[in-house]
Amino acid sequence: MTYLALARKWRPKNFDEMVGQEHVVRALSNALDSGRVHHAYLFAGTRGVGKTTVARIFAKALNCEQGVSAKPCCECGACTGIDAGRFFDLIEVDAASRTKVDDTRELLENVQYTPTSGRYKVYLIDEVHMLSNHSFNALLKTLEEPPPHVKFLFATTNPQKLPVTVLSRCLQFNLKRLPSAQIVERMVHICADEGTDADPAALARLARSASGSMRAALSLLDQALAYGLDTLVDQDVADMLGSMDPRHINALLAALSSGDPAALIAEIRELDSLVPDYAAVLDDLATQLQHIAVTQFAGVESLDEDLDQATLQQFAESMDSDLVQLYYQIAVTGRRDLELAPDPRLGFEMSLLRMLAFRPGDAPAVTARPVAKTTSPQRQPVDTPQSAGSAGKQPEVPDDSDWPGVVESLAIDGAARQLAENCALESSTPFELSLSLDERNQHLLTDQLKSRLIDALRARLGTGLNVSFTMREHGGETVAARDARRAEQDLEQAKTAIETDPNVRKLVDLFGAEIDADSVRPAPPESRRD
Repeated sequence: MTYLALARKWRPKNFDEMVGQEHVVRALSNALDSGRVHHAYLFAGTRGVGKTTVARIFAKALNCEQGVSAKPCCECGACTGIDAGRFFDLIEVDAASRTKVDDTRELLENVQYTPTSGRYKVYLIDEVHMLSNHSFNALLKTLEEPPPHVKFLFATTNPQKLPVTVLSRCLQFNLKRLPSAQIVERMVHICADEGTDADPAALARLARSASGSMRAALSLLDQALAYGLDTLVDQDVADMLGSMDPRHINALLAALSSGDPAALIAEIRELDSLVPDYAAVLDDLATQLQHIAVTQFAGVESLDEDLDQATLQQFAESMDSDLVQLYYQIAVTGRRDLELAPDPRLGFEMSLLRMLAFRPGDAPAVTARPVAKTTSPQRQPVDTPQSAGSAGKQPEVPDDSDWPGVVESLAIDGAARQLAENCALESSTPFELSLSLDERNQHLLTDQLKSRLIDALRARLGTGLNVSFTMREHGGETVAARDARRAEQDLEQAKTAIETDPNVRKLVDLFGAEIDADSVRPAPPESRRD
């Protein structure tokens, strides 16, 4: 017998079965019941939150043989056909595999024809942001003047990439990540129906790992049932996920809180004996720090009940809030840069030592133990208690006046340098650089160029640097703007010099000549006289 994955078996077939997304379900239900159905809808959200599921239910509601309503019968030919993926008038397309304009034109060739068996011809385009600009232009004409029998349902994880002309013609609904409590509640129901004995702690762990995605949670549940032979035990789920025992994370935090390097190194060594995934450990550490920060500012009652609230309360009382924020930032940065380290263990260890080395406010930086003096005749005695107190070079903090020099010193060229020269410095800290870009230069902000610029900035200012970009209608002072202004000034000076030159004036007066202003070019800097 063919096994059907839980994510497919338990996929909602009507709006009543949807978990979460009440704001979307309510709006769509009211539109269906009132007959005020728009011709184009856009469902946006992260993966696994129910975008295509909502779209399919909506298609069933439009084509149910019992009539258009928010409660399709799920038994007629149209409903069962849509559930089985064999309803001719529901055309599902994965835009990621059909990005070319010819694909879109071919898709729209039959738009003008009436539905084969349903009430509406529904085009469901998944990951619609993957279409090319030419494809969007081909689609736009139909969106502007759609036939009355056609409905467009778009799904995307990145609505920002859609042209404004398309967005303005759609009703947009943003689907939210599901809270862990809702995911657990759904899995409890599924496990009971499947006859599976499930440990609540195991379900809570699976829900947290799903990061708000019901589909991911059910896939993990499938995997956990196979791992534990249809029995869910928290320790088995932890082993399957490679989760770290919270006691190790808390021990690391205790050593950091007390500023004890010896205890920290000892805990790292014990951790290393478990052969952990250090990226996952940094994730767990950052998550625990976030829980501590929430406890400090909003109270422990703001947290999920399945967390160790007593331990979090102790850390919240014993750790300075500034340190918690700093440790979180270093953990996230260290997680991102882990692959650049010579070895994951070394990168992890340096991240934690950096937490001890940089301490804000009145919290003194923990200095390393002085290096013992050596009496070797080949060397001079060494005593470095001051220089050993840093776990790495602290990043430089450029200001507005430094920024042009920083840009000019970057080891990049081509389009990446053009991006750097068109960025203005908004703000800077030892670990954060905020840059802005004029909206007219948005085409420069590609993933590849951003990556090259960020790598160059980290090489210049410090590997722990986090760089963010924002768009502005009128950007601030940039190297490109400064150079353009200087070039314009040089050109004006050159024109003035030509016009006032005595020899040129004689030629003008003698022959009635005119100066061709467009031909004037300033002399190269190296050829100018002092």
